[in-house]
Amino acid sequence: MGSNGYLPLFATRPARGLVLFRSYASSIFIGICFICFYRVSYCPVEGKIERWAWIGMFLAELWFSFYFFITAVVRWNPVYRNTFKDRLSSRYDEEGLPGVDIFVCTADPRIEPPIMVINTVLSVMGYDYPTEKLSVYLSDDGGSDLTFYALLEATRFSLIWLPFCRKLKVDTRSPEVYFSSAVEPADDSVMAEEWLSVKKSYEDLKMRIETITEQGRTPVGISELHEGFRDWDFVSSRHDHQAILQILIDGRDPKAMDVEGKPLPTLVYLAREKRPQHHHNFKAGALNALIRVSSSISNAPFILNVDCDMYSNNSEAIKDALCFFLDEEKGHEIGYVQYPQSFGNLTKNDIYGSSLRVVMEVELAGFDGNGGPCYIGTGCVHRRETLCGMKYSKEFKVEWRAMKNVREIKESASVLEENCKALASCTYEENTQWGKEIGLKYGCPVEDILAGISIQSRGWRSVYFLPERKPFLGVVPTTLLQSLVQHKRWSDGDLQIFLSKHCPFVYGREWMPLMLRLSYCIYLLWAVNCLASLYYVTVPSFCLLKGISLFPKISSSWPLPFLYVITVNCAYGLVEFVWCGGTVRGWLNEQRMWMFRRTTSYLFAFIDNILKLCGVSKTAFVITGKVADDHVYQRYEQEIMEFGTTSPMFTILATLALFNLFSFIGVIKKVALDEVLTKVIDLFGLQILLCFLLVFLNLPIYQGLFFRNDNGKMPPSVTYQSLTFFVLACTIAMY
Repeated sequence: MGSNGYLPLFATRPARGLVLFRSYASSIFIGICFICFYRVSYCPVEGKIERWAWIGMFLAELWFSFYFFITAVVRWNPVYRNTFKDRLSSRYDEEGLPGVDIFVCTADPRIEPPIMVINTVLSVMGYDYPTEKLSVYLSDDGGSDLTFYALLEATRFSLIWLPFCRKLKVDTRSPEVYFSSAVEPADDSVMAEEWLSVKKSYEDLKMRIETITEQGRTPVGISELHEGFRDWDFVSSRHDHQAILQILIDGRDPKAMDVEGKPLPTLVYLAREKRPQHHHNFKAGALNALIRVSSSISNAPFILNVDCDMYSNNSEAIKDALCFFLDEEKGHEIGYVQYPQSFGNLTKNDIYGSSLRVVMEVELAGFDGNGGPCYIGTGCVHRRETLCGMKYSKEFKVEWRAMKNVREIKESASVLEENCKALASCTYEENTQWGKEIGLKYGCPVEDILAGISIQSRGWRSVYFLPERKPFLGVVPTTLLQSLVQHKRWSDGDLQIFLSKHCPFVYGREWMPLMLRLSYCIYLLWAVNCLASLYYVTVPSFCLLKGISLFPKISSSWPLPFLYVITVNCAYGLVEFVWCGGTVRGWLNEQRMWMFRRTTSYLFAFIDNILKLCGVSKTAFVITGKVADDHVYQRYEQEIMEFGTTSPMFTILATLALFNLFSFIGVIKKVALDEVLTKVIDLFGLQILLCFLLVFLNLPIYQGLFFRNDNGKMPPSVTYQSLTFFVLACTIAMY
């Protein structure tokens, strides 16, 4: 019981198995010390190539050791939370609960289909929460009348969908997901008839939206159904148009009722103004425009933001978040509550390692134990003041029930729309602190991580909540290139933060604990991993061709620390991955993808940051595709790796794979022909093992290059380029 006599609204418990993890981490550290001692003690004194190759191995291993230390810091003290929603309900009736604004962001109807977007919107409109307290805002950075049309259709469908969800106590409130998985009622009751009727209504809605999306324009007859379509008469292009703001459902209007006479949540469409001469600052600019517009329409004290592909899978997620914010003892310290990012289209073995299982179930819980999770850009509930730049103080306690609620102001929706358009104009932020000290900061591809650091550096605490039922489910990339490009953007932005004035060791040193600042390095230094990884992938194989040994002889005792570190680290990682719900094959896929990312995504991100520091390159934002054609998706479901297009990343992967295969075949041939077999194994045993593991991880590359005939194979141009680079690399290695 708290000091004020109230029972707490949430509880915190340490993770289980900490003794096991700390013992494992300590033993790995001892093994690393032995490896470092060996490298220093046995550095070759003769042979220039041998000495420099050895020094390079030592430096790469030092980097891996440092990164292991950072990983251990993150996992050292994870905590998990649970909430008491029954206590929240007993303390606050529906009238007493605070308002919540929900932001949904989309950017391109070609990549993010409108039917997917409105399923996300409908799912968050249907929260188990007083609907008159909810306001949903869709930011359409594509400025598309197709998206507006889809939202208009969703508005009408919500009249029957929300009562249907309440009646059946539906948890998955995305109609697409619900009707594709729910079992049709077997009896002939009134409920069964209603179920079929609502399903038919959704199928008709889906058909209309998808038909118009395929056509690429709204027919004249449809555009006359709502006056909002007139705004598109003045749209030159998606990059050149005025602010478009439409309040499709006005929660203040007593007539805004569903078919059961219950209030509907406010629903707002916003396409902020864009002009070619003004930088629009990507998603950060969209969110800042939403913060300003919502402050004049609903002004809720709490803001939930979700990506357009992250539908709500838990109807009580808002109540869970409020258990943290409204806790009388500690709630006033909390700036945001971060939910995990989960996905609904994963294959059994997750061929592209996109599940982020360990990140979401272990690492972010470790962040929480070290001072608070990072903000990951979606599935996060913010206190409005924190997004507006307010600093935390111990005396800070907002009486949110006394906050001015703009919804209560009697102003017509049309007047409100016109007044708010100025807040979404290109020039509004000029000569202001927006994008600097107010709202999300600009100039970084990962505005979410930067926003989290900014909030925590102002003294606010954040918490991570991992409920039993996944709160949101999104969409993962279904091709290898999409996955690599996504990680390139993430690692590019992360390293950009580390090299900027917003680095946690500089920007957050006053308020952020040292353990939390160290924890951020696990992501901020992703891109730097490319250097040591590329060295380990290429140089040992190169030295095999040259007959240079880089590891201790098998006959000595020195291989033991190498084998212990590798074996125990892999075994612990496998157990951790399976404990988080993965499979053994899924773990192997994840190891393969980490190697692919480190040698391509992180390499390009590292190079981009060097070019930015030299003033050669500028920040760019790439949207990850959410759609794939039927053949591509079929191969994804069959867990066949998709190449199918040209990319410098594929050329690098194929060249490295061929070089390692050639080195492995060369040493096997040497072993087969050498009369002193034991001598070769003794001298190169660990090196051969490393080369074999690299060849094993590259098996999908070889299949794509030589053994597949489908459209997802490696393109001929990539094959020719990689063969050319491979021959060049082998020539250099041999001569």
